[in-house]
Amino acid sequence: MDRTRPHMLLEESELHTSFRYRLSVKLASSTAEVRKAQRLRYKVFAEEMQARLPTQEPGIDSDAFDPYCDHLLVRDTGTNEVVGTYRALSSAQAKRIGRLYSDDEFDLVRLAHLRDRMVEVGRSCVHADYRNGATIAMLWSGLGEYMVKHGHDYLVGCASISMADGGHVAASVYNRLKHDHLSPIEYRVFPRCPLPLHALNGTLAAPTPSLIKGYLRLGAYICGEPAWDPDFNTADLLILLPLSRLTPRYRKHFLKE
Repeated sequence: MDRTRPHMLLEESELHTSFRYRLSVKLASSTAEVRKAQRLRYKVFAEEMQARLPTQEPGIDSDAFDPYCDHLLVRDTGTNEVVGTYRALSSAQAKRIGRLYSDDEFDLVRLAHLRDRMVEVGRSCVHADYRNGATIAMLWSGLGEYMVKHGHDYLVGCASISMADGGHVAASVYNRLKHDHLSPIEYRVFPRCPLPLHALNGTLAAPTPSLIKGYLRLGAYICGEPAWDPDFNTADLLILLPLSRLTPRYRKHFLKE
């Protein structure tokens, strides 16, 4: 069986933008389409962010999770180029591989009772020329439709903050956000390689990364202190979004209601 084929394809939908292009969103339906997403990931993570990627093929970001994931693609319909991507690991596929990607960074024991109703998302990235609201809207729309069609009630995943400055910005962002967005204690997770918050200046007026800001606007929780990912040189927060917490303002965009 070709594991790159999703169990149920999204109907491809288009967004006519005010820019020079039109965008569409769909799930990858072939190995070739997955490789387009992997090339974009390599361009963003390795070339832009200087991440150390565990890949065996030049120009391709791939790992052990990719064959088990569904890959969401945003394309420029004029060039057919993949300009945005997410990957989603369903609860059924997580059982097949034996873990979530987040398990490598966090102790998720307090989320164990949610796993059968959870989808893990990750490897989110957008081409530098398309980093605007239209592309993000397409990603959110496709992800929301995916969750509804597959019956997932919870979205979980790691959201990253750059540690190019040594971690002071990451500590400051977490210290600010924890007051309003920290999860209830029963959803709290524990980093396996914690960011040393006590040793960092956590009082900077640092901006919240756009992806994290988007999750929080949807109603997501931050489930605890950040973990340090040495390969990407990022501080990662574990994000949990129960669909029941979607804010009314964004519910119609995320779930197409």
